[in-house]
Amino acid sequence: MLPNISTRQLQAFLALDQYRHFTKAAEHCHLSQSAFSAVIQKLEANVGAKLVQRDTRNVTLTTEGELFVEVARALLSDLDAAFTDMGDFIARRKGRVALAVLPSLAANGVPQVLAEYKAAYPGITVQLFDALSDQCLQLLRQGKVDLALTAPGANLAEFDTRTLCSDPFFFVCRRDHPLAHKRKISMTDLVGCELIHLAPSTSVRQHVDRLTHGLAVRHSGLEVEHLATVAALIGHGLGVSLVPELTLFQFRSLDLVAIALDTEAVVRPILIVQRKDRDLTHAAQAMLDMIEARLSTGARQRTAAPAAARLAL
Repeated sequence: MLPNISTRQLQAFLALDQYRHFTKAAEHCHLSQSAFSAVIQKLEANVGAKLVQRDTRNVTLTTEGELFVEVARALLSDLDAAFTDMGDFIARRKGRVALAVLPSLAANGVPQVLAEYKAAYPGITVQLFDALSDQCLQLLRQGKVDLALTAPGANLAEFDTRTLCSDPFFFVCRRDHPLAHKRKISMTDLVGCELIHLAPSTSVRQHVDRLTHGLAVRHSGLEVEHLATVAALIGHGLGVSLVPELTLFQFRSLDLVAIALDTEAVVRPILIVQRKDRDLTHAAQAMLDMIEARLSTGARQRTAAPAAARLAL
């Protein structure tokens, strides 16, 4: 069983070791001599050993008292270091924050936030996992990340979620495609188009399947894992695709055109997801505040230049 020793008792004992005089040590601790003596007596009772040898003139430490001096110093030093560390965590000078983010957002938006965060809190370690939606949720479930930025999907009921921003879809094609001249694309314009698809496990593919349900669109037969592959296939005239605005940077290296779909309902919500059973650390809360300030729909609308419906990529 650990003895019930207070920091006040340890500080009083070290003052007595320093001054070797009860009156001077009591003055140093801002106590009356009788109160100071009571503190030392209680410490001896808690330790279970006589620490101080008293006589009318001198104060000396017993053998046990000499040994306890080092113990008292170590205990106070460790306690001071612990509270200093705690203060650093609270003040965001130390800590760790980990994010799981959809690849499109991890490459477009989040890097700017991370750079600003690291400049503001250089002592905090930041981890970033770029992963598909289900993987983001699994990392959150396992406690490996504090926050996930992902698209809607199954198995979200166990988490706290809210919408960060909306990601509208664009039609991407070659410049010589029959629809390339249009300012906006309606869903009926897609009839007869050969679509190049991402893998069914991606949130983009799941949204595209819902958007095109019931339309006479043609499947090109091409179903790939990476947006860069989609861009290359479109560039070689093998089909067209529907992709969210956050992914358009992947298509800039080729002679392609991106045209907004003519409906506000065609958007992919980006969600902030966190666990219900775990409060955010100070470091993670600071990251969340910065993400919402920089990437929320309102923030993007305030800072972005007016977007054209038809983009040359």
